[in-house]
Amino acid sequence: ATVRCGARVDTAPDSAGLSETGPLYFIPQKEIVYNGLLPYSDRLDREATELLAEIKANLCRAVLLRELWPGVAFWSRKLFSFLKLYGRRFSKEDHILFIKLLYELVTLPNLEPHMMQSYARLLIQLLKKKELLSRDDLQLPWRPLCDLYERALYSKTEHLGLIWFPNSLDHILKALIKSCRLYFPASSTKEMLDEWRPLLCVFDVVMQKAISNMELFLPTIMPPEEHSQGFQLWFEELMNLWMSLQNQPSWEGHLVNLFARLANDNIGYVDWTPYIPTIFTRILRSLNLPVGVSQMVSPRYLTNSYDIGYLVLWVTALLGGPGNPAQKELTCLFNSIASFYHPSNHGRWQSRLMRLLQRLPASVVRRVHRERHAAPSWITLVPEHQRLTDADLQEFTRSLIGAALLAMFSKTDSTDAAYALQNLALLTQELVIPPVLEKTYAAMETLTEPHTLTATLSCMIGMARSLVSPNNHYPEGRAHVLPLLMGSLPGVDPNDFSKCMITFQFITTFTTLVPLVDCSSAPCQRTDLTEVRHCFKCVLVYLCVSLCRCFALIDSSTLEQTRDEMETDTQTHLESLVELGLSSTVSTILTQCSLEIYKVALQKVYNFATSNIFETCVSGRMVADMCRAAAKCHPAESLRLFVPHCCSVISHITDSHEDELDKELLWNLQLLSEVTRVDGKQLLKYQGDLERILRVCVRLRCKRAYTLACSLLEHTLRSFSLIYPTEYCSTSGGFDADLPIRDWGRAGDVAVLAVCWHVPGQEEENFVFQLLSCLLHPELQRIKGHICGEQPMSREELLQSLAIVHHCLLGAGSLLPLLDGLHVSDLVSSMVNLGEVKLYIGVDYDASRENYRESICQTMRLLLHHILEHSEDDTKSLFVIIKIISDLMFFRGTHKKEFDSRWKSFTLVKKSMENRVSWKIFLCEQMRKMVVEGSEYKVVHQELLCDLLLLSTSTYSQVRSRAQNVLMAALGTYSFSYRDLIPRILQLLSPQHTTVTQQQFKGALYCLLGMYSGVPMASARDWEWVGQVWPALVRCGLSPAMSLEKPSIGRLLDDITDRILRQHDTIGINFTVSKNCISYYQQCVFLCVYLRFRPWKFEHMATDLLSLLLRDDHPLPPDTVLYFTQSLVHDSISIRKNFAPQTHIRLQIRQIAHLYMCVMDAFSYCFVFVGGIEETDGLCVGDREGNRWLQYDSNNLPLTQEQWNSQCYVEKTHWGYYSWPSTTTLAKSIELRRAAFSIINFSDSFFSVRQQFTCVKQNPAFLVLKKKTMLDWQGLFRNYGDVFLPLLWPHLEQLASDPHESSQRCVCEITAGLIRGSKHWSFSKVERLWQLLCPLIKTALTNITVETYTDWGTCIATASEGRDPRKLHWLFELLMESPLSGEGSSFRDARYVCVCVCPKLTQVYKNVRERIGSVLTYIFMIDVALPHTRPTTSPHVAEFVTRVLERLKPLTSEPEIHNHVHEENTQETDERTQAVKLLKTVLKWLMTSAGRTFTTPVQQQLQLLPLLFKIAPVEIDESYDEMKQDARTCLSLMSQGLLYPEHIPLVLAALEEMAGSRSWHARFSVLTYLQIAVFYNLFTLLSVPAEVLRIRKLVMQLLLDEQLEVRDMACTTLSGLLQCQFFPLDSSLQTQLQTLSQTCLPRARGELASTDLVRRHAGVLGLSACILSSPYDVPDWMPQILMDLSSHLNDPQPIEMTVKKTLSEFRRTHHDNWQEHRQCFTDDQLLVLTDLLVSPCYYA
Repeated sequence: ATVRCGARVDTAPDSAGLSETGPLYFIPQKEIVYNGLLPYSDRLDREATELLAEIKANLCRAVLLRELWPGVAFWSRKLFSFLKLYGRRFSKEDHILFIKLLYELVTLPNLEPHMMQSYARLLIQLLKKKELLSRDDLQLPWRPLCDLYERALYSKTEHLGLIWFPNSLDHILKALIKSCRLYFPASSTKEMLDEWRPLLCVFDVVMQKAISNMELFLPTIMPPEEHSQGFQLWFEELMNLWMSLQNQPSWEGHLVNLFARLANDNIGYVDWTPYIPTIFTRILRSLNLPVGVSQMVSPRYLTNSYDIGYLVLWVTALLGGPGNPAQKELTCLFNSIASFYHPSNHGRWQSRLMRLLQRLPASVVRRVHRERHAAPSWITLVPEHQRLTDADLQEFTRSLIGAALLAMFSKTDSTDAAYALQNLALLTQELVIPPVLEKTYAAMETLTEPHTLTATLSCMIGMARSLVSPNNHYPEGRAHVLPLLMGSLPGVDPNDFSKCMITFQFITTFTTLVPLVDCSSAPCQRTDLTEVRHCFKCVLVYLCVSLCRCFALIDSSTLEQTRDEMETDTQTHLESLVELGLSSTVSTILTQCSLEIYKVALQKVYNFATSNIFETCVSGRMVADMCRAAAKCHPAESLRLFVPHCCSVISHITDSHEDELDKELLWNLQLLSEVTRVDGKQLLKYQGDLERILRVCVRLRCKRAYTLACSLLEHTLRSFSLIYPTEYCSTSGGFDADLPIRDWGRAGDVAVLAVCWHVPGQEEENFVFQLLSCLLHPELQRIKGHICGEQPMSREELLQSLAIVHHCLLGAGSLLPLLDGLHVSDLVSSMVNLGEVKLYIGVDYDASRENYRESICQTMRLLLHHILEHSEDDTKSLFVIIKIISDLMFFRGTHKKEFDSRWKSFTLVKKSMENRVSWKIFLCEQMRKMVVEGSEYKVVHQELLCDLLLLSTSTYSQVRSRAQNVLMAALGTYSFSYRDLIPRILQLLSPQHTTVTQQQFKGALYCLLGMYSGVPMASARDWEWVGQVWPALVRCGLSPAMSLEKPSIGRLLDDITDRILRQHDTIGINFTVSKNCISYYQQCVFLCVYLRFRPWKFEHMATDLLSLLLRDDHPLPPDTVLYFTQSLVHDSISIRKNFAPQTHIRLQIRQIAHLYMCVMDAFSYCFVFVGGIEETDGLCVGDREGNRWLQYDSNNLPLTQEQWNSQCYVEKTHWGYYSWPSTTTLAKSIELRRAAFSIINFSDSFFSVRQQFTCVKQNPAFLVLKKKTMLDWQGLFRNYGDVFLPLLWPHLEQLASDPHESSQRCVCEITAGLIRGSKHWSFSKVERLWQLLCPLIKTALTNITVETYTDWGTCIATASEGRDPRKLHWLFELLMESPLSGEGSSFRDARYVCVCVCPKLTQVYKNVRERIGSVLTYIFMIDVALPHTRPTTSPHVAEFVTRVLERLKPLTSEPEIHNHVHEENTQETDERTQAVKLLKTVLKWLMTSAGRTFTTPVQQQLQLLPLLFKIAPVEIDESYDEMKQDARTCLSLMSQGLLYPEHIPLVLAALEEMAGSRSWHARFSVLTYLQIAVFYNLFTLLSVPAEVLRIRKLVMQLLLDEQLEVRDMACTTLSGLLQCQFFPLDSSLQTQLQTLSQTCLPRARGELASTDLVRRHAGVLGLSACILSSPYDVPDWMPQILMDLSSHLNDPQPIEMTVKKTLSEFRRTHHDNWQEHRQCFTDDQLLVLTDLLVSPCYYA
């Protein structure tokens, strides 16, 4: 039967939700509109209503009963499936309640991570359509979600292994926050700022946390009346902070993301105009483009680059408005970077540039849709004055089109450019399509550049809809369709696979959008269609030519053409892709044809297919697919030709040559099997012929023949039994209507679309069961006869029978009811219903007919056991049986892999153009068949799974592998079936199972490992079964089948352990009502009982599994703790390494609770307790009176017990810097009661630690320098005080006096742990400790070596990290006692610099200077110029530079500075030598600070700049010179610095001063500095026009320099400035350059005046710079300048060489597109250029 369905369109709210049971009393939020187009849509309303009621009832019941597992987990999955099937088909009230329920569930404390992730995914889906719920409808508290995020991402126990989170939890939680923040209350912004402002300390890593939290949580979508409670509270504050940053810290990207989101959500409500130059300057800087030849990029710029996605969002939001200022900057941005898109340019920056080009047009398209076409919603609209106009869009397109056309031919991938052009064409067709068309036609005409054809066709595919759609901007676009289609046909080339596939895609895309109907008479009927008068007069010609090209492709793809005699006859992957492309293309062409044209094409296809006999592997499959595509369009016409012919040939051959293999028979069987894949209603006319052919051919002896006959059987049954659309043309109703040209590029309207469906009718069902009775039933009887021995069959005969059974099941599976029976009970206990959800798929099963699925199941089970018992080596039959079992359980008309492939194809096609709606509807219909997850586990399934387990542990590996795949799929389908199967698997691993074979053992292990793409059964989140599986894995080492001599078993065990370690998540204990999980947890932990009696591999496996069982919510048994401690001295190093971290974990768990004083109001505390200092009004950051009490003061240190106890210590280094938290906890130094930690109560731990110390005594290198090891010692001394110090101290003294590396590392670790562990000791104990430690540290530092001085730096840094410096004043005073003396080796001096000693600056050793530079960086890091920051009391850069310049005066008067101080310890003390040493140290400081500081002291750097210009050489010397290299690096880094408008005059003044230097090296360096500085501050400089003129004047001045090298660099600089349009090439500049180039020279060469020659050369260089500034195009002014340059070709040197180099470079850069560029020249100019650019022939 054929059913035509249209979508239900609700005309009034009362009609929403109507069903068979009556009207619904709610308006659905958002249904899936395609469900209304299904042929059984009238039953879906009732089904959805009943299912929703069941979900609500059971979900609420599970929550009320506190049954998170399995109740809530099970029904939340059902809710997820409901959303997938029916959309949001519930009322707004239900929607809100679902969200609130899931929000409460996901924010439950101590919730199992996997459950948290599942609920978060469901909540994201419920919140996905933000227009459905307004802020008035729903409000969600932000703090529970913030606490959840804090627990998950900043967990204090995750790094200890006490909790394990899924790898994807981070992304899921961030996505959840992004969905929820829309509904945070208006007051939440202020609460968040109060929470995170105290963390805003730029010198602390906590700044990253504060800014990232702000970016993630702060709401930005609010109505205008709430803006004062929203972004206006923080915008100016954070914007000023961002504007003051200069060196791109790691958290700056989060600020940019926040600003971008704010701009996008509030277009027209934030004034960005003052910030636009800075924004675009920083965008350009973040691209990290190379400028100049010696540029060095700071690593921070590479790692902390901005996210391109957010940059695009920000730029898009800035566009539009009065004057459109952002568009001017955007145009300048792309002009400056356009040359980087050329295919010849490639580097690490290319991927970012391509992403920028791809995403920016797409973002603008989304904004235009939002402003012009989006449905009305509660979200605030963009104000009218800020919306993008057509003029804005045209200007936007002009700014990007040049870069996009260059990127079309990218060497890496042109898809980004194609996607960009596609979106640009949607905005302005008239500007984008013509240049791409021009390149496409040119590419079609050339044969030598197939990559250009591939690239242009790819771009045209994206622009197809814009080209053919009716629009007023580019009406002539339709006239290009047929020429393009004709021109693309040569691309169907069997010798070029990529070109052939892109041509198929091109033809398919255009014919999908354009009906192939003769419209040549349309202009005669209508006067408004003159543009298509000649458009489609040759449709029939095109169709014939295209089919001929396809036929030629098939002829060249036969086995004889593509294979040698010895090669395989199977189809290759490339051939299968060509077959798919060919069939898809022919199908689309014929689908879009009118009936008259179709008949002509069908006749050609029929003649081609029947006049040849094709081999059935490659070419035969192609022809058969082509015929299927033709038959699918108009089945009645095609079947009338093909079926009688094929049936006649087959009948004739089978009647006369039954026993012989005939190629004609095979070909006609293959052809017939494909053309029958059409509408079953049309196929009924030939049922007699088909039945007769099938009866004969399925019993043919030839395997290839009966295989094709089985395919014919399957396709015939599927045509009769499945539900599917019967038409796929682009317009409903076909092309018989008048003027089909109106349908070109028209999008389908779901509301009026009438999809024609095939639904099996009674006659078709009767024929299906008739075929089953005459073909399937006899085969089942034959198989039963074979089983009982009455009718034995050979293996080949059995395989043939199984093939018939399998294809019958695949063909008629949709009409056969699923397996049913009793449920398997007692798998899981639950107080809610866990029943199966039954979905209607359009089939009403007839109970009166035989249930062939059940018959097949019974027969296959009997046959399986028979084969395993009598002929287990018949693997081919077992393979088919496994497939049949899989289809018995899962197949309902389509396979999951087939559905996934179609869905992926649909998604890809939709990206390039809106797909035909019927495909989406067909996928929705198939999806209902695929939703079987959560099916009930029944006895028949249990039997089949047991059979699969039997096969999974059989003898042959391939049989095991295939059975295991099906078994894993079944375990994922049937609820809780793993609980029934795991005991059966573990029985095979049990040591008591003495008869198990190695194959069964391996099969059981593979079953535990599970499929590689999913979660293994061994790590199932169920304590009962984890408690059985993990011990079984450890015990299986004693199994008689276990043999470590077989490498495969060893690798398998390693894979299982590795999979569990990588995918294990913490399993909840406290959320369940049952207490059994604790006992199962203890069973897992008691694995250690078996460790001493197991092989080494299983002992290692057990230790790995034990490490996953550590928790912070349940204590470990004492025996396990004892084993952990004893394993520290285990013989195996891997076990020692595994259990060493567990020591720290146990110490961390057992740490005591310290006494803290809670201060509710930090301001009051500062005023009352500390000393009466009150905070000033307003925001004040940094050093101030309010936080002076917690700063280190050598004159006010706690030296006595009273002073120690009277002070409160702040261990959080960021508190008080920006602001004080509202609630503060401060530690009080009070003697802690440690009676509970006596040695008596912890005797086991005490003696185990003594063993560890004994081991250290015997082997000082027992431990390596690691932070975790330091933390172990910290935990020991934190928990037990100084109890172990007397035992440890003699060893420490001995190790400290030993200079060997291992001893020194051990001292470092113990010292750091001891200092950190004494954090809460009493004053008396701390004082005694430092009396011992100070001499020890001095002794150790005297024995320091080059290998260990970094270890001591790590030791001191770790010891003082996160500590109040007043409590460590003994350490800091010790380190300050010994400044650099210069005595001894450089390593001895470097050690003190490493540990923060104030250095002498005139050091001769390189490593000491490097340490000094690092220390200076940290000293001056606090001297920042951030908003609201007072001058610091720490040292200032300005004072330091002033003192340094005084000591560098001996060098300032020299024209160039050379290094004459070498690395020996020279005693020279003259001023110049000391100044050179000092300058080297300053260079180290400048280099180090470039990548670490937050702001740049530009004024101070400018004072040092003249000295750097005097050092830096022009060329890189072959000999190593540290000072020259450092100066070059400093200049490169300084030139990349971010400048503010107030800095620009100072920088230019310094450059102008150096431009007058006597040293030409300095003048040369000025230009290299200027190149980078201008590019990296382009838009800031452009915002100050006066400074642009100064730079132009400076470059022109240096263009007239007397030194040739300086003039050449000035030419390069001028070219770069013109290329990025820093200043225009106006008539005044051209006139100035031409005037210089025409400077007269004396005729006699010997009398050349140097000044005149320099001026003439400067003019020629300037003209060359103009030419080089446009490397890939020809502006209007270029031809004349080229002619002017050519007149200087005979000038004296160096002018002649300059002209030749310029012409050579012009030829190189313009060669690729010369045919296009030559159109810009006149004939005379071309003649001159030819003489200049083409070398004369030697023989001319």
